[in-house]
Amino acid sequence: MRLINTHPYSFGPLCCTQKPYKKSHLSLQTTIYCHPTRFHKRYTAAAIQSPMEAAGTDSDGREFRNPDEMWLEHTGDTSKKTQWYRDGVAYWEGVEASVNGVLGGYGHVNDADVKGSEGFLQTLLAELFVDGGIDRHLVALDCGSGIGRITKNLLIRYFNEVDLLEPVSHFLDAARESLVQENHMALDKHKATHFYCVPLQEFTPDAGRYDVIWVQWCIGHLTDDDFVSFFNRAKIGLKPGGFFVLKENLARSGFVLDKEDRSITRSDSYFKGLFSRCGLHLYKSRVVK
Repeated sequence: MRLINTHPYSFGPLCCTQKPYKKSHLSLQTTIYCHPTRFHKRYTAAAIQSPMEAAGTDSDGREFRNPDEMWLEHTGDTSKKTQWYRDGVAYWEGVEASVNGVLGGYGHVNDADVKGSEGFLQTLLAELFVDGGIDRHLVALDCGSGIGRITKNLLIRYFNEVDLLEPVSHFLDAARESLVQENHMALDKHKATHFYCVPLQEFTPDAGRYDVIWVQWCIGHLTDDDFVSFFNRAKIGLKPGGFFVLKENLARSGFVLDKEDRSITRSDSYFKGLFSRCGLHLYKSRVVK
């Protein structure tokens, strides 16, 4: 398995739009692209061991010996888990439906974020689809779509149809209003098609609908078990040759729990351990410091 570290990192619920830069614990903004196939056995074994041994902290500075200890405390029974997801949605329900709002007050990173993602997407399309997919009817799913920022500024220019998945209703309403205007301008050649107000941990895509499932700044709201369950269900939604793109932040080591918005920032090895549990093959990655 070869990891390619160049400009941003490449791989492939409840999903709200997670803040892109959070406090001092952030080290890297990442994008990971994965095929739904299995890791090499030796890679899997190494990846599974390290995250379970890694210590982490929460936003108050409290230390946990490992993720299991943290998850047991916060989501250890049905009631706690329900509250975890309810609190996550409630946080974002109190945020204004604007670029600055969904980016946690860092609206100025929007242009750089889109530009970096576009270069990465262009590379993937060129490498994985004949003629870059020009002669295909391409369909994407934007997970944790928020107000449709990524769909409007990136995905709708490369895909004939984009579906949006977002559990915060006023974000999705803003996306629908904005993108309906885009649909008219594009004469329906490239359009936003479906708007799902559903959390990721409850969503199952239609079989074989998507060429790309894009997951950005939102997977940190999912528990480990729901992370694995989501990707296992989402595989069904991919067309033959389809892939995932996951863009996320990395903790320098272990994990950091943000108690304010109920999200976890995972380390590189933590992510890889979860990918292996999902049966995902890491194809390409980029890192932005």
